[in-house]
Amino acid sequence: MAKRDYYEALGVAKDASADDLKKAYRKLAMQYHPDRNPGDKDAEARFKELNEAYEILKDEQKRAAYDRYGHAAFEQGGPNGGPGGFEFRGGNFADIFDEMFGEFMGGRGGRQSSGRGSDLRTGIEITLEEAFAGAQKTIRIPSSVACEACKGSGAQGAKSSTQCTTCRGAGKVRSQQGFFVIERTCPTCGGQGSVIKDPCRVCNGAGRVQRERTLNVNIPAGVEDGTRIRLSGEGEAGLRGAPAGDLYVHVGIRQHAMFQRDGAHLLLRVPLRMAVAALGGEIEVPTIDGGKAKVKVPAGTQSGEQLRLRGKGMSVLRSTSRGDMYIELKVETPVNLSKKQQELLREFDGLDEGHGRGNASGSTSPESEGFFKKAKAFWDDLRG
Repeated sequence: MAKRDYYEALGVAKDASADDLKKAYRKLAMQYHPDRNPGDKDAEARFKELNEAYEILKDEQKRAAYDRYGHAAFEQGGPNGGPGGFEFRGGNFADIFDEMFGEFMGGRGGRQSSGRGSDLRTGIEITLEEAFAGAQKTIRIPSSVACEACKGSGAQGAKSSTQCTTCRGAGKVRSQQGFFVIERTCPTCGGQGSVIKDPCRVCNGAGRVQRERTLNVNIPAGVEDGTRIRLSGEGEAGLRGAPAGDLYVHVGIRQHAMFQRDGAHLLLRVPLRMAVAALGGEIEVPTIDGGKAKVKVPAGTQSGEQLRLRGKGMSVLRSTSRGDMYIELKVETPVNLSKKQQELLREFDGLDEGHGRGNASGSTSPESEGFFKKAKAFWDDLRG
């Protein structure tokens, strides 16, 4: 059966760049990898085809030979052929997998990264005032830290570690699968390249022990709910002196009793006495920085209307500016009226008899008048 064109196998054009080839190979190799398709012979064959195609096309000289001679360039007797036909070098496949699928295949090979400590995650809750002004919070984190007895080496003495006999100090082992080679982290030394003959009695050779640590976290002004703060190197300690992981602090903001936040802006709902809404006046409202602001209420204010105070909102992260504060007014209907108050209201309502003849300038309740006019027209239409 004739081999498929390498460019066609990777789904790229013949003038594809090296980066395009790499992206195409990575996508398809992940899709057809044997570990993701156990027992699927077709996927295995496709995976081998992809490796064969990429091995040739990623090499400029081999690609030039293929473009000129096609598959014949690598067959026995061809310009680049070997005694066994197609020429593979296991190291090249190891480079491909180490670069692209290190984590997928069991860790990015290499002694320095294989023992890296795990990243940790914790949460912290702050008030809206702290989010506005910024704050410093103290947290306690249970995690592994470098063993003080062995200074993180895991060894009882200075010369108690020897080279791993399985990987011979490389930290990685290779396995042959057909005509290609895959590298994995050494199972004996865990990628360290060495094993400890006389382990530390405190940490049992791990180079780390469990402790609870106290850390200070700086919360910047303007931080938003759900923000993640990264503390580099404050995660779990690495094995035998390997780098520590990072700590990620997720910030939650407690709901405020008065203010509602919308990004850099704040909303404050203020109940308004009916007389102030009708006649106008001045009210005093709190601000998020602990101060007070005087607000003029126009005469005839309706429920739901908003007033804006510029620069009285939240701090903007990494900036000296602030958002705005919006005051939403809600006209409050009087309750628990005395007889005298009831009489005055009835008298006031009588002055506006007919919903629109209260004064020379028009109705005192234009929306109400407009609604009932529409209702009357609706009923008249029904009666024909």
